[in-house]
Amino acid sequence: MPPQDLDAEMATLGGMLLSKEAITDVIDVLRGPEFYRSAHESIFNAVVDIYNRSEPADPLIVADELARRGELERIGGAPYLASLMATVPTAANAGYYARIVKDKALMRGLVQAGTRITQLGYSTDAGDIANLVTLAEAEVYAVAHHEGEKEDYIPVAELLNEANLEIEAAQNRDNGAMTGVPTDFLELDELTGGLHAGQMIIVAARPAMGKSTLAVDFCRAASIHHGIASCYFSLEMGRMELMMRILAAESGVDMNKLRGSRQMEDRDWTDVALAYNPVSNAPLFIDDSPNLTMPEIRSKALRMKQQHHLGLMVIDYLQLMSSGKRVESRQQEVSEFSRSLKLLAKELEIPVIAVAQLNRGPEQRTGNKPQMSDLRESGSLEQDADIIMLLHRPEYYSPEERPGEADIIVAKHRNGQTRTIPVAFQGHLSRFANMARDITPEPAYE
Repeated sequence: MPPQDLDAEMATLGGMLLSKEAITDVIDVLRGPEFYRSAHESIFNAVVDIYNRSEPADPLIVADELARRGELERIGGAPYLASLMATVPTAANAGYYARIVKDKALMRGLVQAGTRITQLGYSTDAGDIANLVTLAEAEVYAVAHHEGEKEDYIPVAELLNEANLEIEAAQNRDNGAMTGVPTDFLELDELTGGLHAGQMIIVAARPAMGKSTLAVDFCRAASIHHGIASCYFSLEMGRMELMMRILAAESGVDMNKLRGSRQMEDRDWTDVALAYNPVSNAPLFIDDSPNLTMPEIRSKALRMKQQHHLGLMVIDYLQLMSSGKRVESRQQEVSEFSRSLKLLAKELEIPVIAVAQLNRGPEQRTGNKPQMSDLRESGSLEQDADIIMLLHRPEYYSPEERPGEADIIVAKHRNGQTRTIPVAFQGHLSRFANMARDITPEPAYE
């Protein structure tokens, strides 16, 4: 017999028939499919629909609703509704009984997931173990987050109230308040409202432009400055190199001093010590595992979402990822990575940043300014990304041109305008910074 508690189901429904307040308590906890008996699910759905019409959900009205749906006889008729009310002396504990029903539903889900995992174990080739582990973790994650019970379509009428609440919240929000994950680049945050859940953001540049530095800046802003958990998957740099960059950026101490190329002074030691506390308390995680595959990244991200409420993820960089399989072309492989990252952003409900390398296009045109068409190996990156940021430092090509400055070119912004945002480049501190506010942004990216 699958896990279930019919007495708790009856007590839950009895409380709902006794009290409008009990209905509110129960629907905050339960959904119809979580009842074991289908008759109980039908009664629950009828009560909720009546409640949503602002009508009293007493046994007579519920019986009439079930009769109209042709379900009254199937659930046991009006006498069964009366018997439900008789199972509880008061409606005060309806929420408690509802949680018991929910726990039993979760247990049934785990049993079903275990059965599916067992079937996978018998049917999967031995050479595809990594994919099997990912599928097994996804089964358990789906139970914990009730993904298997989500409807894949929803009428707009049900979305209107949620949309209205979001509009009201936006109107009541303080000017400049972030709706997404802040980057701490003022003009970028003004343009985007922060990095939003479900977005895939591409940060792309030619080598040595500072794309990894910018991606680390985004993680520092999220985790160290705003307490939002982030994870940096580095396929290029080691964890200690990244740690040194973070310390330099947070302390303001020259990277060369931290590496021992120059002597640290007393003031430098003090600045580094002051940076230790905010850095050590930050929910910032680094993973420099070599040859990471997409299933491995997804598996790790799912665990971090469960354990640490992951709010931002960075992959550095996209073209170094491997599928571990034979593919027809590298372009097809990168396209699959791109699509998988977009789906992962939606699944985890977090922004996902993918660092990417540009081809040699900028070197072959006057001004060396990058364009979206310079993205290497995949046109699907342009299609899948919600935001594409191209990083450009003119002084790299001409040392006299705007030394110490860089441009974050927002070349694509699915939900807003595009713009070129000037920032300061402080390479010795491994960070970018805001320019003075009197800098006028360039017009929208052409």
